[in-house]
Amino acid sequence: MAIREILEFPDPRLREVGEPVTVFDDSLRQLVEDMAETMYDAPGVGLAAPQIGVSKRIFVIDIAGEDEPSDLMVFINPEILSLDGTQQWEEGCLSFPGATETVKRAEHVRVRAQDAHGKAFELEADGLLAVAIQHENDHLNGVLFFDHLPPDRRGAFLEENRKELADMQRQAKAFLRDLRTRAPADARAGGERAGKPPGTRPNGTRTRR
Repeated sequence: MAIREILEFPDPRLREVGEPVTVFDDSLRQLVEDMAETMYDAPGVGLAAPQIGVSKRIFVIDIAGEDEPSDLMVFINPEILSLDGTQQWEEGCLSFPGATETVKRAEHVRVRAQDAHGKAFELEADGLLAVAIQHENDHLNGVLFFDHLPPDRRGAFLEENRKELADMQRQAKAFLRDLRTRAPADARAGGERAGKPPGTRPNGTRTRR
């Protein structure tokens, strides 16, 4: 397993619509494990694949309390079948660290999805689990939690978090500049590796937690 980098708003990749998963193989299951590890490390109760830059219709949830055993749930190609009632919940988002806002959601939700092996299942949920399912499913459609706020409150929310947004924008620009700088160097390094005799390979290790 590996801890992935969580994208932060206003990274444009958070607005992308996830693609359906069609192949259920070991690489998919590795992705799911990485997502769970990243969610627990954050820590959070849910994480969608687009939040780590993977435009796939996958999310993981674990709403177990700190003194309860883990209860990881994996949703692949989820489809919301029904929404009933209303509830309000103070929500936050791993892609918008430190910010919270009260959001109106359906109280009950029924969802159909597949697990990491492609087996289909249906689930009915309410309370926090219903909120988490709706929140993470929104990510698969490029929707963020504050998009559900009334227009006036949405504007106030963004203004209240203006400094954090500016910091995130600077970090995103710095990251993109670093990528552009590294790309030519990586290409040159790739060419050098291609010229090595058979049997040689670059040094590298992968940290496991």
